[in-house]
Formats: sequence, C-alpha cells, structure tokens
Amino acid sequence: MKIALASDHAGYALKTGVAEYLRGRGLDFTDFGCGSGEKVDYVDYGATAAQAVVSGECDRAILVCGTGLGMAIVAGKFKGLRPTPCACEYAAEVSRSHNDSNCLTLGGRTHTLELALRMVRIWLDTPFEGGRHGLRVQKIRDIEDRNFK
Repeated sequence: MKIALASDHAGYALKTGVAEYLRGRGLDFTDFGCGSGEKVDYVDYGATAAQAVVSGECDRAILVCGTGLGMAIVAGKFKGLRPTPCACEYAAEVSRSHNDSNCLTLGGRTHTLELALRMVRIWLDTPFEGGRHGLRVQKIRDIEDRNFK
C-alpha cells in the first residue's frame, strides 16, 4: 500500500509526525508537501495528493489541514475518493469497515499527535467488510458516475 501524504501550514507538524509513524511501520508514502514554514493554500496540496490516488500512483491519502474539513472538501471533488474527516477512533474504524474510506483527513489544530496516530493505525489496519456495506459504496459510485462528467 502506498500513501499520499499532504498538508498545509496548519497541518505541517501533525503531518510530520504521521510521516515518522508511516516510516517506522515501513509503509511506502509520498509527501506532496507542504514544507516547513511555508504559508500555503490547503486546496493546492490536497488536490495534488488526491490526484495521486485517482491516478493509481497511490492507494490512499492522509491529508492534514487546520481541522481536516477543508482537505475533506477538496478530496471530495475527485471521483473515486471517499474522504473521511475523523474526530475519534471509532469513526476511523467505521470509515474503513463500512465506507471503504481511501482518504483520511486530520486536523493539526484539533487533533493531538497521539490521537491522530491511533486513528491512522486503525484506519490503515481496518479492512473493508463488504457485504451490505459494499452495496452502499456501490451506490456512492453510481452517484459519482451520474454527477462527475
């Protein structure tokens, strides 16, 4: 599994901690920015990482801005992405098991590193259950097919 990782300036410190965690687990990832001390627009970095998932260059994305909400909005504009801004471990688990989330968004101003890493671990390790949830995810894909031209 290859992860697309990106943040804006508000999420930079948390993204750095997530990168260290991914590296420690031996997971392959690409950091699409931003760099330390840069004041940037989350839209630009979130879009670049989202495109990496859509193109197949990466399998999933972890995006970090101040709250995770802006990054979720940006990622939601890409057909095939199912971004989930998670505030707790249960949401991270269900986002994978029920929604087959392929994009986790986190908040550098709203999540501690400890909580974020617990959610990242759960999100990475939880398999999609399929079954009735697979039927629901297919309905989402059908909506995308009608609305993304």
